[in-house]
Amino acid sequence: MTQALPRRQLGQSELMVSPIGLGCAQFSEGVGSTGRFWPAIPDGVTRAIVEAALEGGMNWFDTAESYGGGASESALARALDALGHSPAETIIATKWSPFLRTAASLRATIDERLSALTVSRIDLHQVHQPFHLSSTKAVMDAMADLIEGGKVRYAGVSNYSAKRMRRAQEAMVARGLPLVTNQVRFGLLDRGIERNGILQMAKELGITIMAYSPLAQGMLSGKYHDDPELINTKSGIFKRFSGYNKNLKRSRPILAKLKQIAARHEATPAQVALSWTINFHGETVVAIVGASKQHQAEESAAAMKLALTPEEMSELDEVSREG
Repeated sequence: MTQALPRRQLGQSELMVSPIGLGCAQFSEGVGSTGRFWPAIPDGVTRAIVEAALEGGMNWFDTAESYGGGASESALARALDALGHSPAETIIATKWSPFLRTAASLRATIDERLSALTVSRIDLHQVHQPFHLSSTKAVMDAMADLIEGGKVRYAGVSNYSAKRMRRAQEAMVARGLPLVTNQVRFGLLDRGIERNGILQMAKELGITIMAYSPLAQGMLSGKYHDDPELINTKSGIFKRFSGYNKNLKRSRPILAKLKQIAARHEATPAQVALSWTINFHGETVVAIVGASKQHQAEESAAAMKLALTPEEMSELDEVSREG
C-alpha cells in the first residue's frame, strides 16, 4: 500500500507533489545521448522500479522527449499500465527538446508526447534548455497555447538562469498563467543556484526548484569512494557529467559528515544528502532521483521520512559551502 506522505504545492499550481520524484532518464533504452549513461533496462525491472517509487510514496515522475527520443516516456507509461496504475492517477512531467528548434516545434510535437505517455493532457510540460531559435516570449506563448488548448496543465522550464526564468515567468503571467518550475542541478556538491540568483528569484516568483542530480550521479552515495574501481565501468560521458575527478576528492569531507549523521539515524549517506536537499530551503526545492535498480528507488523514497535536526542541517551546510 502506498504510504501517505506530506505533499508540497508545485509553484503556484494545483499540483501537490511528494518532496522526491522519480527521474526516468535511465529508461531511455540505450537510445540517444542519455542512453549512453545506462544500459537498456528490461520492462520487468522498469516496472519494479516504478512500483517501488509508488509504494514508497512518490507520486510524480520526470521524463523528457530527449530521453531516448520518447523511449523513456513510453517505458514509464507501460510500467504504470502493467501495474494497473493509470498515468492519469499520477503527476507526470516531461520536457520539450528545444535545440535548433522554434516555438512552432513545441506545438507540433505535443501529440507525440501525449501518445508516448498515453495521456490526454500532460501535467507539467517543461522547456528542457534555453537554447531555442525563438524568443523566450514566443516559446512561452506556445506553451500557453497548449495549456489553453487543454493539452498541458502547467508549464515549467529547465536549466534557465535567473534572468531567463523571470523573462519566461513574465510571458506566462501576461497570458494569465503561472510558470511553476525551474529544473536545475542542486545538491550538496552543486550549490551554484544559491549564488547565481536562481534560488532567490525562484523564491520571489513563487517557482519551485526541481533539483536534478542531487547525489551528483551517485557520488554522495559513497560507492565510488568505497570502491574507486567502479568508475571504470562507466562511460567517459558519465565521468564528465559527474565531474568525477574533481568531485571525488572534494566530496570526501562531505561524505564523512554524511556517514556520521547517517549512523545516528540508521540511514544511508544518500538518504541524508537527499533529506538535506529537500528540506534546507523549506518547501522551495523538490528533488528528482534516478534509479536503475528497485532497491535504489526504495532507498530514495525512504529519505522523505528522514528528519534531520537543525544542527545536522547546519553541519552539512558548512562542510559543503564550497560546492
